[in-house]
Amino acid sequence: DDNEGHYLKVMMDEVFGRGNFVANVVWQKRISPANDATHFSSDHDNIIVFTKQKRSWSLNRLDRTELQNSYYKNPDNDLRGDWNSVTYTGNKTRLERPNLYYGIRNPNTNELVFPPDSLTWRYGEETHQKNEKENLLYWGKSGDSKSPRMKMFLENASAVVPRSVWSAADAGSTQLSMTEQKTLFSNAFGTPKPELLLQRILSIATNPNDLILDSFLGSGTTAAVAHKMGRRWIGIEMGEHAATHCLPRLQKVVGGEQGGISKAVGWGPSAEGESTAAAGGKWQGGGFRFMRLGEPVFDAQGRIHSAVRFATLAAFVWQQETGTAFSAALAKAGTPYLGTHYIYDSLSRNILLGSEPISPLKTSATDAVDLFSQPMPLADHATPASAAAATPPASDPAPNPTPRATAYYLLYNGILGDKRPASGNVLTQAVLDALLQLHASTPSPDAPVVVYGEACRLGTERLQRANVTFKHIPYDVKAR
Repeated sequence: DDNEGHYLKVMMDEVFGRGNFVANVVWQKRISPANDATHFSSDHDNIIVFTKQKRSWSLNRLDRTELQNSYYKNPDNDLRGDWNSVTYTGNKTRLERPNLYYGIRNPNTNELVFPPDSLTWRYGEETHQKNEKENLLYWGKSGDSKSPRMKMFLENASAVVPRSVWSAADAGSTQLSMTEQKTLFSNAFGTPKPELLLQRILSIATNPNDLILDSFLGSGTTAAVAHKMGRRWIGIEMGEHAATHCLPRLQKVVGGEQGGISKAVGWGPSAEGESTAAAGGKWQGGGFRFMRLGEPVFDAQGRIHSAVRFATLAAFVWQQETGTAFSAALAKAGTPYLGTHYIYDSLSRNILLGSEPISPLKTSATDAVDLFSQPMPLADHATPASAAAATPPASDPAPNPTPRATAYYLLYNGILGDKRPASGNVLTQAVLDALLQLHASTPSPDAPVVVYGEACRLGTERLQRANVTFKHIPYDVKAR
Protein backbone atom coordinates (compact mmCIF):
# COMPACT_ATOMS: atom_id res chain seq x y z
CA ASP A 1 0.00 0.00 0.00
CA ASP A 2 1.01 3.67 0.07
CA ASN A 3 2.73 3.27 3.45
CA GLU A 4 5.42 1.05 1.91
CA GLY A 5 5.06 1.33 -1.87
CA HIS A 6 7.40 4.29 -2.33
CA TYR A 7 10.13 2.73 -0.17
CA LEU A 8 9.79 -0.49 -2.13
CA LYS A 9 10.22 1.45 -5.38
CA VAL A 10 13.52 2.91 -4.15
CA MET A 11 14.76 -0.49 -3.03
CA MET A 12 13.80 -2.08 -6.37
CA ASP A 13 15.63 0.75 -8.16
CA GLU A 14 18.77 -0.41 -6.34
CA VAL A 15 18.20 -4.07 -7.16
CA PHE A 16 17.11 -3.85 -10.80
CA GLY A 17 18.34 -0.39 -11.80
CA ARG A 18 16.10 2.64 -12.34
CA GLY A 19 16.26 2.13 -16.09
CA ASN A 20 14.45 -1.21 -15.74
CA PHE A 21 11.37 0.30 -14.08
CA VAL A 22 8.26 -0.40 -16.18
CA ALA A 23 5.19 0.88 -14.37
CA ASN A 24 3.43 1.51 -11.09
CA VAL A 25 0.05 -0.12 -11.45
CA VAL A 26 -2.76 1.12 -9.20
CA TRP A 27 -5.14 -1.69 -8.27
CA GLN A 28 -8.59 -0.74 -6.98
CA LYS A 29 -8.87 -3.20 -4.13
CA ARG A 30 -12.15 -1.90 -2.68
CA ILE A 31 -15.56 -1.63 -4.33
CA SER A 32 -17.28 0.31 -1.57
CA PRO A 33 -15.55 2.94 0.60
CA ALA A 34 -14.40 2.25 4.13
CA ASN A 35 -16.74 4.64 5.92
CA ASP A 36 -15.14 3.84 9.26
CA ALA A 37 -11.77 5.23 8.09
CA THR A 38 -10.29 7.98 10.27
CA HIS A 39 -9.13 10.01 7.30
CA PHE A 40 -9.25 8.58 3.75
CA SER A 41 -10.73 5.28 2.66
CA SER A 42 -7.76 3.21 1.46
CA ASP A 43 -9.10 2.02 -1.86
CA HIS A 44 -5.99 0.94 -3.78
CA ASP A 45 -2.70 -0.92 -3.62
CA ASN A 46 0.39 -0.49 -5.79
CA ILE A 47 1.86 -3.12 -8.07
CA ILE A 48 5.40 -2.07 -8.96
CA VAL A 49 6.65 -3.58 -12.20
CA PHE A 50 10.33 -4.03 -13.03
CA THR A 51 12.10 -6.15 -15.61
CA LYS A 52 15.57 -7.63 -15.55
CA GLN A 53 16.49 -6.03 -18.89
CA LYS A 54 14.01 -3.54 -20.22
CA ARG A 55 15.48 -3.38 -23.71
CA SER A 56 14.83 -7.07 -24.38
CA TRP A 57 11.58 -7.65 -22.47
CA SER A 58 8.14 -7.37 -23.98
CA LEU A 59 4.97 -8.08 -22.05
CA ASN A 60 1.97 -10.11 -23.13
CA ARG A 61 -1.06 -8.01 -24.00
CA LEU A 62 -4.37 -8.84 -22.39
CA ASP A 63 -7.25 -10.66 -24.04
CA ARG A 64 -10.20 -8.49 -24.91
CA THR A 65 -13.08 -8.47 -22.45
CA GLU A 66 -16.76 -8.75 -23.29
CA LEU A 67 -17.17 -5.13 -22.24
CA GLN A 68 -14.46 -3.98 -24.67
CA ASN A 69 -16.01 -6.01 -27.47
CA SER A 70 -19.46 -4.61 -26.67
CA TYR A 71 -18.39 -1.20 -28.03
CA TYR A 72 -18.33 -2.72 -31.52
CA LYS A 73 -21.65 -2.27 -33.34
CA ASN A 74 -22.84 -2.43 -36.95
CA PRO A 75 -25.11 0.58 -37.55
CA ASP A 76 -24.75 0.43 -41.35
CA ASN A 77 -25.14 -3.38 -41.59
CA ASP A 78 -21.66 -3.86 -42.98
CA LEU A 79 -21.27 -7.44 -44.20
CA ARG A 80 -17.88 -7.64 -42.53
CA GLY A 81 -19.49 -7.57 -39.09
CA ASP A 82 -19.33 -5.36 -36.00
CA TRP A 83 -16.98 -2.40 -35.96
CA ASN A 84 -15.93 0.57 -33.87
CA SER A 85 -14.74 3.89 -35.27
CA VAL A 86 -11.80 6.20 -34.59
CA THR A 87 -11.25 9.81 -35.54
CA TYR A 88 -10.08 10.52 -39.07
CA THR A 89 -8.15 13.65 -38.09
CA GLY A 90 -4.52 13.78 -37.03
CA ASN A 91 -2.83 15.87 -34.36
CA LYS A 92 -0.58 17.90 -36.68
CA THR A 93 -1.30 21.35 -38.06
CA ARG A 94 -1.50 22.17 -41.77
CA LEU A 95 1.80 24.06 -41.40
CA GLU A 96 3.53 20.94 -40.03
CA ARG A 97 2.03 18.47 -42.51
CA PRO A 98 0.58 20.36 -45.51
CA ASN A 99 0.33 17.10 -47.50
CA LEU A 100 -2.32 15.90 -45.02
CA TYR A 101 -4.50 18.95 -45.51
CA TYR A 102 -6.84 18.45 -48.46
CA GLY A 103 -10.53 18.29 -49.26
CA ILE A 104 -12.64 15.10 -48.96
CA ARG A 105 -15.96 14.76 -50.72
CA ASN A 106 -18.87 13.39 -48.71
CA PRO A 107 -20.50 10.83 -51.04
CA ASN A 108 -23.89 11.37 -49.39
CA THR A 109 -24.08 15.19 -49.72
CA ASN A 110 -21.44 15.74 -52.43
CA GLU A 111 -19.96 18.41 -50.12
CA LEU A 112 -16.18 18.96 -50.09
CA VAL A 113 -15.05 18.98 -46.45
CA PHE A 114 -11.69 19.89 -44.93
CA PRO A 115 -10.14 18.99 -41.56
CA PRO A 116 -11.69 21.02 -38.70
CA ASP A 117 -9.87 24.09 -37.37
CA SER A 118 -6.14 23.86 -38.04
CA LEU A 119 -5.86 20.05 -37.97
CA THR A 120 -5.04 17.62 -40.75
CA TRP A 121 -6.31 14.23 -41.82
CA ARG A 122 -4.54 11.15 -40.45
CA TYR A 123 -3.81 9.77 -43.92
CA GLY A 124 -2.40 11.01 -47.17
CA GLU A 125 -4.61 11.28 -50.26
CA GLU A 126 -3.49 7.96 -51.75
CA THR A 127 -4.27 6.05 -48.53
CA HIS A 128 -7.56 7.95 -48.20
CA GLN A 129 -8.63 6.83 -51.66
CA LYS A 130 -7.86 3.25 -50.67
CA ASN A 131 -9.96 3.67 -47.50
CA GLU A 132 -12.86 5.01 -49.56
CA LYS A 133 -12.63 2.13 -52.02
CA GLU A 134 -12.75 -0.39 -49.16
CA ASN A 135 -15.76 1.35 -47.57
CA LEU A 136 -13.91 2.13 -44.33
CA LEU A 137 -15.32 5.64 -43.85
CA TYR A 138 -18.41 6.33 -41.77
CA TRP A 139 -20.23 9.68 -42.16
CA GLY A 140 -22.59 9.32 -39.22
CA LYS A 141 -26.07 7.90 -38.80
CA SER A 142 -27.63 10.54 -41.08
CA GLY A 143 -24.66 10.55 -43.48
CA ASP A 144 -24.05 14.31 -43.37
CA SER A 145 -21.19 14.57 -40.86
CA LYS A 146 -18.57 17.27 -41.50
CA SER A 147 -15.78 14.81 -40.72
CA PRO A 148 -15.73 11.04 -41.35
CA ARG A 149 -14.62 8.36 -38.93
CA MET A 150 -12.55 5.27 -39.68
CA LYS A 151 -14.06 1.79 -39.23
CA MET A 152 -12.08 -0.73 -37.16
CA PHE A 153 -13.60 -4.22 -37.33
CA LEU A 154 -13.91 -6.49 -34.32
CA GLU A 155 -12.45 -9.46 -36.17
CA ASN A 156 -9.22 -7.48 -36.58
CA ALA A 157 -9.16 -6.10 -33.05
CA SER A 158 -5.90 -6.92 -31.30
CA ALA A 159 -5.15 -7.82 -27.70
CA VAL A 160 -5.19 -4.89 -25.31
CA VAL A 161 -2.13 -3.16 -23.89
CA PRO A 162 -2.30 -3.23 -20.07
CA ARG A 163 -3.21 0.05 -18.44
CA SER A 164 -1.70 1.38 -15.22
CA VAL A 165 -5.04 1.56 -13.38
CA TRP A 166 -6.83 -1.74 -12.75
CA SER A 167 -10.43 -1.61 -11.67
CA ALA A 168 -12.02 -4.08 -9.29
CA ALA A 169 -14.32 -5.10 -12.14
CA ASP A 170 -11.34 -6.25 -14.22
CA ALA A 171 -8.85 -7.47 -11.61
CA GLY A 172 -11.06 -8.37 -8.66
CA SER A 173 -11.26 -6.83 -5.22
CA THR A 174 -10.51 -7.68 -1.62
CA GLN A 175 -14.22 -8.32 -1.11
CA LEU A 176 -14.19 -10.85 -3.96
CA SER A 177 -11.13 -12.60 -2.55
CA MET A 178 -12.74 -12.79 0.88
CA THR A 179 -15.71 -14.54 -0.74
CA GLU A 180 -13.34 -16.93 -2.53
CA GLN A 181 -11.58 -17.67 0.76
CA LYS A 182 -14.81 -18.40 2.62
CA THR A 183 -15.62 -21.16 0.14
CA LEU A 184 -12.21 -22.72 0.81
CA PHE A 185 -11.49 -22.11 4.48
CA SER A 186 -13.42 -21.64 7.69
CA ASN A 187 -11.28 -18.61 8.54
CA ALA A 188 -10.15 -16.15 5.84
CA PHE A 189 -6.98 -14.08 5.68
CA GLY A 190 -7.09 -10.36 6.44
CA THR A 191 -5.72 -9.14 3.09
CA PRO A 192 -6.16 -11.93 0.54
CA LYS A 193 -5.70 -11.26 -3.16
CA PRO A 194 -8.35 -12.36 -5.68
CA GLU A 195 -7.48 -14.98 -8.28
CA LEU A 196 -8.43 -12.49 -11.00
CA LEU A 197 -5.61 -10.18 -9.91
CA LEU A 198 -2.99 -12.93 -10.03
CA GLN A 199 -4.35 -14.16 -13.36
CA ARG A 200 -3.82 -10.71 -14.86
CA ILE A 201 -0.27 -10.43 -13.48
CA LEU A 202 0.75 -13.88 -14.73
CA SER A 203 -0.90 -13.28 -18.11
CA ILE A 204 1.17 -10.14 -18.63
CA ALA A 205 4.51 -11.34 -17.30
CA THR A 206 4.69 -15.08 -18.03
CA ASN A 207 4.03 -17.82 -20.55
CA PRO A 208 2.85 -21.41 -19.96
CA ASN A 209 5.46 -23.59 -18.25
CA ASP A 210 7.30 -20.58 -16.81
CA LEU A 211 8.40 -20.90 -13.18
CA ILE A 212 6.61 -18.67 -10.67
CA LEU A 213 8.01 -17.96 -7.18
CA ASP A 214 5.96 -16.65 -4.27
CA SER A 215 8.21 -16.33 -1.22
CA PHE A 216 5.28 -15.42 1.05
CA LEU A 217 2.57 -17.78 -0.12
CA GLY A 218 -0.09 -16.85 2.44
CA SER A 219 -3.28 -18.67 1.51
CA GLY A 220 -1.80 -20.11 -1.70
CA THR A 221 -3.50 -17.88 -4.27
CA THR A 222 -0.41 -17.44 -6.46
CA ALA A 223 0.25 -21.19 -6.60
CA ALA A 224 -3.42 -21.97 -7.26
CA VAL A 225 -3.64 -19.51 -10.16
CA ALA A 226 -0.26 -20.54 -11.60
CA HIS A 227 -1.32 -24.19 -11.53
CA LYS A 228 -4.61 -23.49 -13.29
CA MET A 229 -2.79 -21.42 -15.92
CA GLY A 230 -0.24 -24.12 -16.73
CA ARG A 231 2.72 -22.49 -15.00
CA ARG A 232 5.20 -24.26 -12.76
CA TRP A 233 5.46 -22.76 -9.30
CA ILE A 234 7.31 -22.67 -6.00
CA GLY A 235 5.59 -21.37 -2.88
CA ILE A 236 7.32 -20.72 0.43
CA GLU A 237 5.49 -20.18 3.71
CA MET A 238 6.85 -20.39 7.25
CA GLY A 239 3.47 -20.15 9.00
CA GLU A 240 1.44 -23.18 10.00
CA HIS A 241 -1.14 -22.20 7.37
CA ALA A 242 1.18 -23.80 4.83
CA ALA A 243 -0.38 -27.04 6.04
CA THR A 244 -3.79 -25.75 7.16
CA HIS A 245 -4.55 -23.53 4.13
CA CYS A 246 -2.10 -23.86 1.22
CA LEU A 247 -1.98 -27.66 1.19
CA PRO A 248 -5.74 -28.34 1.18
CA ARG A 249 -6.35 -25.50 -1.27
CA LEU A 250 -3.86 -26.87 -3.79
CA GLN A 251 -5.22 -30.37 -3.32
CA LYS A 252 -8.62 -28.99 -4.32
CA VAL A 253 -7.03 -27.30 -7.36
CA VAL A 254 -5.51 -30.59 -8.48
CA GLY A 255 -8.93 -32.16 -8.00
CA GLY A 256 -10.46 -29.60 -10.39
CA GLU A 257 -12.22 -27.16 -8.02
CA GLN A 258 -14.43 -24.63 -9.79
CA GLY A 259 -13.81 -21.47 -7.75
CA GLY A 260 -11.88 -18.35 -8.72
CA ILE A 261 -10.70 -18.36 -12.34
CA SER A 262 -11.31 -22.07 -12.96
CA LYS A 263 -14.20 -21.70 -15.40
CA ALA A 264 -12.59 -18.73 -17.15
CA VAL A 265 -9.44 -20.72 -17.99
CA GLY A 266 -11.21 -24.05 -18.54
CA TRP A 267 -9.84 -25.70 -15.41
CA GLY A 268 -11.51 -28.82 -14.05
CA PRO A 269 -13.81 -31.59 -15.29
CA SER A 270 -15.80 -30.83 -18.42
CA ALA A 271 -19.31 -29.42 -18.50
CA GLU A 272 -20.55 -32.89 -19.44
CA GLY A 273 -19.98 -33.92 -15.85
CA GLU A 274 -16.85 -36.06 -16.13
CA SER A 275 -15.71 -37.15 -12.69
CA THR A 276 -12.31 -36.32 -11.27
CA ALA A 277 -9.37 -38.67 -11.75
CA ALA A 278 -9.65 -39.76 -8.11
CA ALA A 279 -13.15 -41.04 -8.87
CA GLY A 280 -11.99 -42.88 -11.95
CA GLY A 281 -12.81 -40.18 -14.49
CA LYS A 282 -10.71 -38.57 -17.21
CA TRP A 283 -9.73 -35.40 -15.39
CA GLN A 284 -6.01 -35.04 -14.67
CA GLY A 285 -5.07 -32.01 -12.58
CA GLY A 286 -1.33 -32.53 -12.24
CA GLY A 287 0.33 -32.52 -8.86
CA PHE A 288 2.85 -30.94 -6.52
CA ARG A 289 5.21 -31.83 -3.69
CA PHE A 290 4.73 -30.53 -0.16
CA MET A 291 8.07 -30.28 1.62
CA ARG A 292 9.04 -29.15 5.10
CA LEU A 293 12.31 -27.44 5.92
CA GLY A 294 14.73 -29.88 7.53
CA GLU A 295 16.98 -29.37 10.51
CA PRO A 296 19.58 -26.60 10.28
CA VAL A 297 22.92 -27.77 8.92
CA PHE A 298 24.76 -26.63 12.05
CA ASP A 299 23.88 -26.97 15.71
CA ALA A 300 24.48 -24.31 18.36
CA GLN A 301 28.13 -25.38 18.73
CA GLY A 302 28.83 -25.03 14.99
CA ARG A 303 28.92 -28.77 14.35
CA ILE A 304 26.89 -30.59 11.73
CA HIS A 305 23.47 -31.14 13.29
CA SER A 306 22.99 -34.71 14.49
CA ALA A 307 19.68 -34.96 12.59
CA VAL A 308 21.34 -34.28 9.22
CA ARG A 309 21.69 -37.53 7.32
CA PHE A 310 24.15 -38.43 4.56
CA ALA A 311 21.77 -37.71 1.66
CA THR A 312 20.92 -34.27 3.04
CA LEU A 313 24.53 -33.20 3.54
CA ALA A 314 25.44 -34.70 0.16
CA ALA A 315 22.85 -32.50 -1.57
CA PHE A 316 24.06 -29.49 0.41
CA VAL A 317 27.74 -30.07 -0.45
CA TRP A 318 26.95 -30.69 -4.12
CA GLN A 319 24.93 -27.48 -4.37
CA GLN A 320 27.72 -25.55 -2.64
CA GLU A 321 30.40 -26.89 -4.97
CA THR A 322 28.60 -26.93 -8.31
CA GLY A 323 25.69 -24.52 -7.99
CA THR A 324 23.38 -27.25 -9.32
CA ALA A 325 20.83 -29.63 -7.85
CA PHE A 326 22.10 -32.98 -6.58
CA SER A 327 20.86 -36.11 -8.35
CA ALA A 328 21.13 -39.30 -6.32
CA ALA A 329 20.50 -41.31 -9.51
CA LEU A 330 23.89 -40.27 -10.88
CA ALA A 331 25.76 -41.00 -7.66
CA LYS A 332 26.67 -44.49 -6.44
CA ALA A 333 24.26 -45.58 -3.73
CA GLY A 334 25.85 -46.75 -0.49
CA THR A 335 29.21 -45.15 -1.36
CA PRO A 336 30.80 -41.73 -0.74
CA TYR A 337 30.70 -40.92 -4.48
CA LEU A 338 28.33 -37.99 -5.13
CA GLY A 339 28.98 -37.67 -8.86
CA THR A 340 31.21 -35.96 -11.38
CA HIS A 341 30.49 -32.39 -12.38
CA TYR A 342 31.43 -31.11 -15.85
CA ILE A 343 32.08 -27.51 -16.90
CA TYR A 344 32.84 -26.10 -20.34
CA ASP A 345 35.72 -23.68 -19.86
CA SER A 346 35.17 -22.37 -23.40
CA LEU A 347 31.53 -21.43 -22.78
CA SER A 348 31.55 -17.66 -23.11
CA ARG A 349 29.81 -15.79 -20.32
CA ASN A 350 28.70 -13.26 -22.93
CA ILE A 351 25.91 -15.57 -24.03
CA LEU A 352 24.35 -15.13 -20.60
CA LEU A 353 23.79 -11.42 -21.16
CA GLY A 354 20.24 -10.57 -22.04
CA SER A 355 18.73 -13.89 -21.01
CA GLU A 356 15.70 -13.64 -18.78
CA PRO A 357 14.43 -15.91 -16.01
CA ILE A 358 10.80 -15.22 -16.98
CA SER A 359 9.13 -15.85 -20.33
CA PRO A 360 12.22 -16.67 -22.42
CA LEU A 361 10.03 -17.28 -25.47
CA LYS A 362 9.60 -13.52 -25.80
CA THR A 363 13.32 -13.00 -26.46
CA SER A 364 13.85 -12.00 -30.09
CA ALA A 365 16.24 -13.76 -32.41
CA THR A 366 18.62 -10.80 -32.28
CA ASP A 367 19.02 -10.99 -28.52
CA ALA A 368 21.60 -13.07 -26.69
CA VAL A 369 21.22 -16.84 -26.56
CA ASP A 370 18.50 -17.81 -24.07
CA LEU A 371 19.79 -20.51 -21.72
CA PHE A 372 16.32 -21.05 -20.27
CA SER A 373 14.69 -22.37 -23.44
CA GLN A 374 17.73 -23.94 -25.13
CA PRO A 375 19.71 -26.86 -23.73
CA MET A 376 23.09 -26.18 -22.17
CA PRO A 377 25.98 -27.67 -24.15
CA LEU A 378 26.50 -30.20 -21.37
CA ALA A 379 23.99 -31.27 -18.77
CA ASP A 380 25.14 -30.92 -15.19
CA HIS A 381 26.09 -34.26 -13.69
CA ALA A 382 26.44 -35.64 -17.23
CA THR A 383 28.63 -38.54 -18.30
CA PRO A 384 31.37 -38.30 -20.96
CA ALA A 385 29.08 -40.16 -23.37
CA SER A 386 26.42 -37.48 -23.12
CA ALA A 387 29.14 -34.83 -23.17
CA ALA A 388 30.40 -36.06 -26.52
CA ALA A 389 26.90 -35.98 -27.97
CA ALA A 390 26.11 -32.50 -26.65
CA THR A 391 26.34 -29.52 -28.99
CA PRO A 392 27.46 -26.07 -27.80
CA PRO A 393 25.34 -23.01 -28.65
CA ALA A 394 25.90 -21.59 -32.12
CA SER A 395 27.22 -18.36 -30.62
CA ASP A 396 29.97 -20.17 -28.70
CA PRO A 397 33.27 -19.38 -30.45
CA ALA A 398 34.82 -22.76 -29.55
CA PRO A 399 33.74 -25.41 -32.10
CA ASN A 400 34.63 -28.38 -29.87
CA PRO A 401 34.79 -27.27 -26.24
CA THR A 402 36.23 -29.81 -23.79
CA PRO A 403 34.54 -30.31 -20.42
CA ARG A 404 36.46 -29.93 -17.18
CA ALA A 405 35.46 -32.65 -14.73
CA THR A 406 35.63 -32.82 -10.94
CA ALA A 407 34.48 -35.77 -8.82
CA TYR A 408 33.08 -35.27 -5.33
CA TYR A 409 33.11 -37.66 -2.37
CA LEU A 410 31.61 -37.32 1.11
CA LEU A 411 32.83 -39.21 4.19
CA TYR A 412 30.00 -38.80 6.62
CA ASN A 413 27.49 -40.67 8.74
CA GLY A 414 29.41 -43.96 8.58
CA ILE A 415 29.01 -44.29 4.83
CA LEU A 416 31.97 -46.71 4.63
CA GLY A 417 30.88 -48.81 7.62
CA ASP A 418 32.14 -49.21 11.15
CA LYS A 419 35.34 -51.09 10.21
CA ARG A 420 37.15 -47.85 9.45
CA PRO A 421 38.24 -45.07 11.86
CA ALA A 422 35.37 -42.86 13.04
CA SER A 423 32.98 -45.02 11.00
CA GLY A 424 34.83 -44.11 7.82
CA ASN A 425 34.48 -40.37 8.27
CA VAL A 426 38.26 -39.81 8.42
CA LEU A 427 40.49 -39.84 5.34
CA THR A 428 43.22 -42.38 6.13
CA GLN A 429 45.49 -44.27 3.73
CA ALA A 430 43.09 -47.22 3.77
CA VAL A 431 40.10 -45.00 3.09
CA LEU A 432 41.98 -43.19 0.30
CA ASP A 433 42.86 -46.51 -1.35
CA ALA A 434 39.20 -47.51 -1.22
CA LEU A 435 38.11 -44.17 -2.69
CA LEU A 436 40.66 -44.36 -5.53
CA GLN A 437 39.52 -47.90 -6.34
CA LEU A 438 35.92 -46.62 -6.42
CA HIS A 439 36.99 -43.60 -8.49
CA ALA A 440 38.51 -45.89 -11.12
CA SER A 441 35.01 -47.18 -11.90
CA THR A 442 33.42 -43.75 -12.38
CA PRO A 443 32.74 -42.18 -15.81
CA SER A 444 35.85 -39.94 -15.55
CA PRO A 445 38.51 -41.85 -13.58
CA ASP A 446 41.17 -39.23 -14.41
CA ALA A 447 39.16 -36.35 -12.97
CA PRO A 448 40.53 -34.62 -9.87
CA VAL A 449 38.87 -35.61 -6.62
CA VAL A 450 37.40 -33.47 -3.84
CA VAL A 451 36.82 -35.32 -0.56
CA TYR A 452 34.79 -33.95 2.35
CA GLY A 453 35.48 -35.58 5.72
CA GLU A 454 35.75 -34.95 9.43
CA ALA A 455 39.54 -35.29 9.51
CA CYS A 456 42.51 -36.18 7.30
CA ARG A 457 45.46 -38.34 8.38
CA LEU A 458 47.43 -37.83 5.16
CA GLY A 459 50.00 -35.22 4.25
CA THR A 460 49.74 -32.62 1.50
CA GLU A 461 52.26 -34.40 -0.76
CA ARG A 462 50.33 -37.68 -0.63
CA LEU A 463 47.08 -35.93 -1.50
CA GLN A 464 48.72 -34.10 -4.40
CA ARG A 465 50.08 -37.36 -5.86
CA ALA A 466 46.58 -38.79 -5.76
CA ASN A 467 45.12 -35.58 -7.29
CA VAL A 468 42.90 -35.20 -4.20
CA THR A 469 41.72 -32.05 -2.42
CA PHE A 470 40.52 -32.57 1.14
CA LYS A 471 37.84 -30.33 2.69
CA HIS A 472 37.09 -30.39 6.38
CA ILE A 473 33.63 -30.95 7.85
CA PRO A 474 32.22 -28.70 9.28
CA TYR A 475 34.64 -25.85 8.56
CA ASP A 476 34.51 -26.04 4.75
CA VAL A 477 30.72 -26.49 4.71
CA LYS A 478 29.31 -23.02 4.27
CA ALA A 479 25.80 -22.18 5.43
CA ARG A 480 25.58 -19.01 3.32
